Amino acid sequence: MDERESFLEESKTLKDRRNKLDKLVSEGREPYKSKFVEPDELAHSDGLCKRYADLGAGELSGERVSVAGRIMAIREHGGATFFDLLDSSGRIQLLFRENILGRDRYRDSLNLDVGDIVGVTGEMMRSKRSELTVSVESFELLSKSLRPLPEKWHGLKDKEIRYRQRYLDLIMNEETRSVFKARTEIIKRIREFLDERGFTEVETPILQLIPGGASARPFVTHHNALDIDLYLRIAPELYLKRMLVGGYERVYELSRNFRNEGISTRHNPEFTMLEVYWAYADYSDMMRLVREMITDVVIYAKGDSLIEVSGEKIDLLKPWEEITMLESLSKYANLELSIEMETSELCMIAEQNDILIPQGAGPGWLIAELYEKLVEPKLVHPTFVLDYPEEISPLARGKADSPGFTERFEVLIGGHEIANAFSELADPLEQRRRFEEQLRKRALGIEEAHALDEDFLTALEYGMPPAGGLGLGVDRLTMLACGCASIRDVILFPHMRPQEGERRGRES
Repeated sequence: MDERESFLEESKTLKDRRNKLDKLVSEGREPYKSKFVEPDELAHSDGLCKRYADLGAGELSGERVSVAGRIMAIREHGGATFFDLLDSSGRIQLLFRENILGRDRYRDSLNLDVGDIVGVTGEMMRSKRSELTVSVESFELLSKSLRPLPEKWHGLKDKEIRYRQRYLDLIMNEETRSVFKARTEIIKRIREFLDERGFTEVETPILQLIPGGASARPFVTHHNALDIDLYLRIAPELYLKRMLVGGYERVYELSRNFRNEGISTRHNPEFTMLEVYWAYADYSDMMRLVREMITDVVIYAKGDSLIEVSGEKIDLLKPWEEITMLESLSKYANLELSIEMETSELCMIAEQNDILIPQGAGPGWLIAELYEKLVEPKLVHPTFVLDYPEEISPLARGKADSPGFTERFEVLIGGHEIANAFSELADPLEQRRRFEEQLRKRALGIEEAHALDEDFLTALEYGMPPAGGLGLGVDRLTMLACGCASIRDVILFPHMRPQEGERRGRES
């Protein structure tokens, strides 16, 4: 069927369904019911499959149930029609028979369409072909579908459509539904893991006067009553550290963050981040915590510790590599670098590797950029990359035996960052110096440089205990656990460039 024929067929279907709707309304029937039965009285397909697992072919259970969901397929056989019903837990077969429903109600059932949402009550049975089935004794149309579903999965090959119309993707694709069920389980288990270890979940502001806690460009908005600009948070870090100052020793937040930057298979303008702060711990303690947590959560969501990345099977229970950033450049890129090298020499190496160099970039920034381009993609197996340059880590504690570096690590799996952590900088005077250095970079045009937050510095002056901090990308962890290649596969409604009709709708 070519594009024109497909369009004409869809137009005819839309017209037919609208006519059915108009007929229902003219007959005084309600095509969009307010209720079917009490919600607690509804059975679901997965529970019925377990409950009647021992029912033999051709047997009747003698028990009646009520189920509701969307019609996914219709197969007529003379005086009987089989329907496939999809509910939140899976599919179950329905059997409509004229001798059970009566002539008029059976004819009504023949006006139902694929996509309609119905509620039925009937006796559980197993068909002669061993399919668990509800023998329908009564039914109600709960919501009339005016648009046809894609005939089969091939109708949703276009990923753009799947992302833009996620509701269709969820209806048609069991794999998509399983990913988002797994995401829910992952978030649930993260909470349980931390709660079991004495951490307290808190909530901090999304609208912030000064965006902080990361090197990123923020979204800006305006508060009319206060007549001030505010920023959507890029991270909750500085507020969670204020909690440490206030006496919390183990605190975390599952936060929605917003960064006004590029979109890719690993980046979405809004994303979910876990941040954890642990008083009297350092980055070695955070290494142990994050490894235990990632392994625990993946096993909980998948049932085992094996994941597949880039076609390679990885067992998270096996030892994870530990390597410093400089060591990784030597091992994976054959570059012997140091923080004492002349900036001009590092710039030359960066240019040779097609790295754009902003004005004001120092040795630490250049080393980090070389590592990101030349090393990160090669770190497929779980790896702790340690000791990041101070220049790109303004909130991390300096490493005493390595001037210019900090007690910071990132977890790399499958060539991508999953988590970032460090020993927190608690010295208010050093933190002010770092902020001021970041301001100088901002003045040179580096928009992602960190802003100076006076209230946060005031909080540090009251004293913050030594602590370890961790940020973990929940979306990326879900990608890892579910074997998804794009962050759009694990975010229900990812951001997309608007289509022409959507633009008109907003402007009208």
